[in-house]
Amino acid sequence: MKQHVLAAALVAALNYSVVSQADDRLVRFDGGIGVIPVATATGDPLTPVLNNVRGMAPGGFPWVIERLAADVRSDGRIVVDGRGLLLAGGAGIGTAGGQAVHATLFCGPAAAPSEHGSGAVPLEANGDFRIDDVLDPPPPSVCDTPVLLILNGGNRWFAAGIPKP
Repeated sequence: MKQHVLAAALVAALNYSVVSQADDRLVRFDGGIGVIPVATATGDPLTPVLNNVRGMAPGGFPWVIERLAADVRSDGRIVVDGRGLLLAGGAGIGTAGGQAVHATLFCGPAAAPSEHGSGAVPLEANGDFRIDDVLDPPPPSVCDTPVLLILNGGNRWFAAGIPKP
């Protein structure tokens, strides 16, 4: 009888642990978009308009990303799994360009978002990377209109996450 009670208590504790971990997710991203540096061109002669996002300028060349998944927890822990982040133009086309990247989460309206960053990790030769860190500063308890950018050391964005409800 004691074994059944102990087993039931253990199962309940494990279920509570799994539920509490699922409940502390602040925001999730599933899928990624590589950067196209020029958003448009205006004037005569044409002048390029950079594809700035949340005040961050794009990388100098187009980048592609095969896959991106990210989870941000309410305590600020972020795990990002990126695959195939590679240059899509220039002399280094098809390479990782020797870059290191970090993640920045923006919360709030585009005009005045809060900004929360991770530490940097090097891109592997095939463009794969994994970030497992805690955002600094910690994000707010509610992250409205979340934007996740993958940036290099110069804060140029190479890829963006697609928010998943």
